[in-house]
Amino acid sequence: MTRILLVRHGQSEWNALGRWQGQEDPPLSDLGRLQANAAADRVGSVDLIVASDLGRAVETAGIVAEQLGVGPVLVDPRLRERHAGEWQGLTKDEIESAWPGYLDATRRPPGFEPTEPFLERVHGALDHLHREYAGAEILVVSHGGVIYVVEESHGLGFVRVPNLGGRHLTHHGERGVVLGERVELVDDELAFLPPNL
Repeated sequence: MTRILLVRHGQSEWNALGRWQGQEDPPLSDLGRLQANAAADRVGSVDLIVASDLGRAVETAGIVAEQLGVGPVLVDPRLRERHAGEWQGLTKDEIESAWPGYLDATRRPPGFEPTEPFLERVHGALDHLHREYAGAEILVVSHGGVIYVVEESHGLGFVRVPNLGGRHLTHHGERGVVLGERVELVDDELAFLPPNL
């Protein structure tokens, strides 16, 4: 059994502006760096830290790794955020203007990465971690969409995860991934309160 704490990166500059990121790569905001530093105190003991290849995840993971004295951070592009197609870089108002009603109806634009291949690549990364590091305690710094697709595959509905929020997982090999509890690694005063993407 391999224990994985799957968390969302710290606040990015586009999170602060309410822009849908997808696989675009804006850097962490100053608040995001503070969040990452604060989160390190709550991660606990880990053997390994792995990150998506997008800069906001790599930087978050690097800050936590430095605080914990664990490293180097391993990078796996399969853990990157879902591609949001034509919506990348847009605010909710801009999306509503160009695609009226899509957000409320949970419809997506043509270039939006479909769920099945997205989930397949995420599970590929989690399976790899279990094969290579079976029995380890692993922190994975990734993205909200990655957490959502794993939860959805276990029958859970959408509940927004804040920056430096996440979920405990256990990987049981052929028996697959079992969900544990949701966690928030930063206090409310360091959370970004307006809805973010």
